[in-house]
Amino acid sequence: MKHLHFFVIFTAFVLSLSAQDLYRARQDGHVDSVYAGIDLPDAYTGRGVIIGVTDWGFDYTHPVFYDTTGTQYRILRAWDQFRNAGPAPAGFDYGTELVGRELLLAAECDTSNIYGHHYHGTHVASIAGGSGAGTIYRGVAPDAEFIFASFRPDEQSVVDAFEWMYQVAQQEQKRLVVNMSWGLYWMDNFDGTGPVGQKMQELSDLGVVFVTSGGNNGDENFHLGHTFNNDTLRSRFMFPPDNNSPYYWGTSLSMTNSHGKPFSVRLNWCNNQYQTIDASPFFNTADGDHYTEGFLTNGTDTIIYNIELIASDEAGRPEARLCVKKPAVSNTSWRFGIEVVAAEGEFHAWNVAELTTGVGNWGANWMGVNVLGWKYGDKNYGTGTPACVDCAITVAAHQSGNWNDSVWSPGDICNFSSYGPTIDGRDKPDISAPGYQVCAANSSYADEHNTAVTTVTFQGREYGFIKLSGTSMSSPFTTGVVALLLEANPTLTPQQVKEALIFSATHDSLTEARGMVRFGHGKVNAYQAVLRALYHVGTQEFTSHANIYTVFPNPASDQVFISTPNDQEPATATLYDLNGRLVQSLSVHQGVNTLNISSLPNGTYILRIATPTQVQSQKVVIAR
Repeated sequence: MKHLHFFVIFTAFVLSLSAQDLYRARQDGHVDSVYAGIDLPDAYTGRGVIIGVTDWGFDYTHPVFYDTTGTQYRILRAWDQFRNAGPAPAGFDYGTELVGRELLLAAECDTSNIYGHHYHGTHVASIAGGSGAGTIYRGVAPDAEFIFASFRPDEQSVVDAFEWMYQVAQQEQKRLVVNMSWGLYWMDNFDGTGPVGQKMQELSDLGVVFVTSGGNNGDENFHLGHTFNNDTLRSRFMFPPDNNSPYYWGTSLSMTNSHGKPFSVRLNWCNNQYQTIDASPFFNTADGDHYTEGFLTNGTDTIIYNIELIASDEAGRPEARLCVKKPAVSNTSWRFGIEVVAAEGEFHAWNVAELTTGVGNWGANWMGVNVLGWKYGDKNYGTGTPACVDCAITVAAHQSGNWNDSVWSPGDICNFSSYGPTIDGRDKPDISAPGYQVCAANSSYADEHNTAVTTVTFQGREYGFIKLSGTSMSSPFTTGVVALLLEANPTLTPQQVKEALIFSATHDSLTEARGMVRFGHGKVNAYQAVLRALYHVGTQEFTSHANIYTVFPNPASDQVFISTPNDQEPATATLYDLNGRLVQSLSVHQGVNTLNISSLPNGTYILRIATPTQVQSQKVVIAR
């Protein structure tokens, strides 16, 4: 297992640009068409689905977590891993589990943690499934239920949070989609393997859908890449800005090379002529796992650093993490860089902020020096953990489109949205969703003040709605869409959910111009995804159980007969064409039922027979 101490990429930040509100985001993602039930068996709002949110800054009392009438409370449970009062969830020995409305409302919010009393989790959950509390800022799946985990920043705590959510969903007997609006560049492994990725895959195989933000470093050349051939790589790193964080420490340089290809690295301190003032020893990953602290000096000036080496991670790659403390007094004549030596391999390094709390967010540039052959950084390979995990639905952020003189103008990718692919060449992100200036609920207990777009008063307390931008916002938007899909077809596997999103995605001139590394497979389209989930995904082999209804003849001409087994509960049969349009329906009772198809043209159709507990779908061919 890798280090238990890591930093978290907190993928939301505030922008003071023109409004792109949640109701416009719903238009962009065609969510309102799902609400309207256009050519659908029903209107879907996420009912019967649980949205799990791993985050910080939950306001359990916010009215968006009630239903649209303001009466039905929709948070089932919360696990605050920082709260020491207990009791812990069954099977775990830390934190406090709050079960039910009374305990949650009495607690009011999660306890102060690495972010103090934050607002991020409230905003994220509100996008995924908030009721809007009477405002236009209704979330995507306003009838879904919630479970929240305020998780500690270590790998095991993340794994525990996922397992707890799965156990709760099993107890509730409902489908679960987990949102992760956070990310890391050195937790787990850079190819998506490791304890967190392994747990995600394990639970995905059991039916849990994972959705994650893709990262917010698309506007920084924070990645450094090089193909070694018995040569040396040199580059200068810039310290990330402190962003007014009281916990700012310096920078974290995470590095890896190809499977089985060790490398050596050292820290260089140079003057403005790039002459060495002092340098650390070379640290070689081939020497085995170890941790070293050190410092460099120049007269009375001192630079503090630490480095941790891993000879081989779970994927067989060597790794190094070099953390350098930013000097208290900046000297514009100083230059800091790394020197890396290897025989061969595809080398990667990322430069991100390091905080004393063990969490960090933002990247900074690698700067080259042409005359010396020092290499510049780039924006590629920007997805960390969990965004690089294969089973995750990884979401980029784009601006919502807009109507101009009755013409729809598509929104472009947000400049901050991180680039793909993964270092082992897999396509990431998977899809894009609105993530720019999205207005949703703010925690009323937050330490930090954010300017409210509007406020509502509920049970004598004022609650606000704020605008935030980031892939932290596009991820829960997609999570809400997944909840709609799981309500429409609760038997979908996580892979079928991902395929429904990918193959129904909207393409336009901007997605084609920017390509997979920015938009993934296109922009999320909730309506088309629901259609595909209902009638197209796995149509040749999909069924919730073994087929219990006999459908004959097939091919058919004027009539299709549906025979039910003894003691079978009543069902509804619906016939759709391959464009997802409802063309015929029938109430199915015990015995032989007749579906009249005489008025329909020849072709292939999808017959769906549904009871409250199971669904049978199959192709029916009309041929005369």
